[in-house]
This record gives sequence, structure tokens and C-alpha cells, in this order.
Amino acid sequence: MLAAALDLEVEEYIQRFAQERDDGGHRLVVRNGSLPERTILTGVGAVNVAQPRVADKRRDENGQRQHFSSKILPPYLRKTQSIEELIPWLYLKGVSTGDFAEALSALLGPQAKGLSANTITRLKDVWVKDFETWNGRSLAGKRYVYLWVDGIYFNVRLEDDRACMLVFIGATADGKKELVAVHAGLRESEQCWLAPRRSTCSFRR
Repeated sequence: MLAAALDLEVEEYIQRFAQERDDGGHRLVVRNGSLPERTILTGVGAVNVAQPRVADKRRDENGQRQHFSSKILPPYLRKTQSIEELIPWLYLKGVSTGDFAEALSALLGPQAKGLSANTITRLKDVWVKDFETWNGRSLAGKRYVYLWVDGIYFNVRLEDDRACMLVFIGATADGKKELVAVHAGLRESEQCWLAPRRSTCSFRR
């Protein structure tokens, strides 16, 4: 299925520029064999993929060569999204970063040993940046006709108190529910709801 999807993606790209030709009448965008085979770690194990290669001789207004880049299988991808979703699940279940390689190897086979503790740490940094970007997004123009607010507790990674997440969910005028905000707190108290950024309501690091 992955190979078929890649072939279709390349064919659509080539057909999109089928009318663009050089002075000799030759197409500027053609298929040119396949890239070296690589192994992709998926939820069903390791899969070998030979991605189609595209020869694109077009140039932009600045004279720079154009290049085809697959959205299905980006360059240097070595694991699918399902694996990246599995990693935070294991983390929340209490698996330490040092034990990730062993845990993933047991679930997905020996190919997963490449996911070292350092790799997991880098992924965590990416998650933090993603959350900060989402948390700082503009809500201008948003209109919620109803808000739910609640404190959700988790038994993960705290030395003393249970973790409490303060959650806001809003309902739009057309009935859709949206996650508005999530904030880490020590407890579901009036103080934390009114001033969630105060140090008394933040997680201890």
C-alpha cells in the first residue's frame, strides 16, 4: 500500500508538469528509476521501501533547480507517525527514557533499538515546542457559546502530589467542541483557576 501510494504521488507530480518541455521538446519532469531502498519502522514492524525518483529540470525565477519532495515519505524519515504516537504513550505509562529501546524492541522488533534515550529526549523537546506554539496561538475571532472547565488527575511522574491538568473545552455556535487550553497545576483550586501561571500552581521540575 505504501509503495502504491508513492507511485501515485509521483505520477500525479509528473502529470502536473507534463506540458513543460525544453527546446528539444523533451519533458522537464520525468520519472528516473528509484532511490536506494530504506527501512521504515512502522506499527507492524520494519518495512523496506524503494521510493520512486523524479528528475525535475525546471528552474524558478531565481534560476534555482526545482525538486520533488514526497509528502507521504519525507526525506530521512525512518519511522511512521504511529511510532511517534507510541513513544509518548509509553512515557506517560511510566517507562523511563533509558528503558525505551528495550520496550520498543520488544513491541516492534530489533529495528526499534535505534530509538535511543537521546532520541527520546530530542523528541520530548519537539513536543514541548509544539505545545508552546499551540498554547501561544491567537484566539482572535473565536466565539464560544459554552465552556467546560475541569481538573484531570494523572498518576504519572510526580514525587509527591498527583498531577493535575486544568482543561478548558469550548463549544462553538455550530455545536463543535474545541480544546481551548491545557495548563499544568498542582491542584484543582480557585487559586490555580484564577492565576494558573503563578509558581504555586506550576509543576515542580
